[in-house]
Amino acid sequence: MSSPGTYLAAFLCGGLLCLVGQILIDKTKLTPARILVLYVVAGVVLGATGLYRHLVDLCGAGATVPLTGFGWNLSRGVAEAVAQRGFLGVLSGGVTAAAGGITAAVFFGYLAAVLFRAKPKV
Repeated sequence: MSSPGTYLAAFLCGGLLCLVGQILIDKTKLTPARILVLYVVAGVVLGATGLYRHLVDLCGAGATVPLTGFGWNLSRGVAEAVAQRGFLGVLSGGVTAAAGGITAAVFFGYLAAVLFRAKPKV
């Protein structure tokens, strides 16, 4: 059972990541796509340095669900695969670690495309 503090930490962490993203959209000329890439790369860099693990331990889903968590998951998968398979793990580790999330994104994207019809902008 999780304590209320865990929920609060997850809410604050996820909310802070969203706030930073919104500020970047409002105050810079960065496109949303570039901000998404920035978040994934930040997660990879923080994961590779070992700093993101502390955030995950403290905030749980507030750190793993946003795109920074996806980047962290990629870096973690690469590190594990390199330890097991050597240099070849660089190519396969990230995709293997994130396979569940990638599969869910493709499946639900396809499902949305089948169930809903796009309307032209006027």
